[in-house]
Amino acid sequence: MRVLVFLPALAALSACTATERAAPFPAPPPPSAVLPKAPAPSYGPVLDGSGACTGSAPETAAAIEPGIGECDLVRLKGRPPTDVLIGEGRSGREVQVLYTEPGAKELYFFVNNRLDRIVR
Repeated sequence: MRVLVFLPALAALSACTATERAAPFPAPPPPSAVLPKAPAPSYGPVLDGSGACTGSAPETAAAIEPGIGECDLVRLKGRPPTDVLIGEGRSGREVQVLYTEPGAKELYFFVNNRLDRIVR
């Protein structure tokens, strides 16, 4: 009786050993054929890792307020920052500029070369 129980199982397994093969999937196209390369975004003159401006800023900002550019902040402060952190986030270019003041620290957050917020 045990032999009869295993016979249907053996018949099912023998169907899995067929020599037929499915056609292979076609190779994906190269990345350059999928999407055209977008030009790198231009944010205008920005700060480099040392806190220096990469170009000449238009000098339109008169006060430190949301929306000014990174180079405008350095120009308005009148001295280079203590530290600059540059990275890429979900929104694009993200920069943190630290100024150490006597007795306090000021941290300026920029997104795409525009002052987003200040933490004092």
